[in-house]
Amino acid sequence: MDIYGVDFTSAPGRRKPITTALSKFFSDRLEVIEFKDLFDFESFENMLKLPGPWIAGFDFPFGQSRKLVTNLDWPLTWEGYVGCVAEMSKEQYIETLNAYKKYRKAGDKEHRRTTDVLASSISPQKLYGVPVGKMFFEGAPRLLRSDLNIQPVRPNADNRIAIEAYPALLARRWVGKQGYKSDTRANQTEKLSRARKEIARGIMSPEFKTLYGFALDCSVDKIERIIDDATGDQMDS
Repeated sequence: MDIYGVDFTSAPGRRKPITTALSKFFSDRLEVIEFKDLFDFESFENMLKLPGPWIAGFDFPFGQSRKLVTNLDWPLTWEGYVGCVAEMSKEQYIETLNAYKKYRKAGDKEHRRTTDVLASSISPQKLYGVPVGKMFFEGAPRLLRSDLNIQPVRPNADNRIAIEAYPALLARRWVGKQGYKSDTRANQTEKLSRARKEIARGIMSPEFKTLYGFALDCSVDKIERIIDDATGDQMDS
């Protein structure tokens, strides 16, 4: 079975591509095959058309909170409200979210889904800093337009399965809340490099197999590339 990990960005380009990792899953191991950079959304959409069977984990929010959807009077189904967002321009979408939170009380501006609370992740409305709200805008409508089996929001019989992934959950197991990546060159410190080394050590350790039931099979040169990638894109994918 082919397994894809996709580290997404809302504005792919040469400086910051969408990074994918292709692996193959066997009964007791996951073998990392290759990394590939996608420099535009056309390449991403072509990736969604690859023949199956495969499972892909995408590092962006597939949905928004029920509270936001209800308050904005969007359709309550995933297909309905993502379809609504897909009809907006990026500017209209940003204006909608900014206007929504403008007069709301502090602490009640950007809502989180139950999964966000459990994973200690930020709101999928967030537009600045880590702009996962923009990732949702660019990613979810493209999933909607695909034929993929999207779990759990649009299950079907397609043998290409899309799930939402959150790499920080695994990273925290090895380094806690310590950061391990930065897109800003000045912030790409030795401390972050040491954190990536610790994460790499953890995912290659026997403890990983004990926790997850399979081992990660990754060559030394690929592990070194992952550690050397100060942006963390390869590690996240």
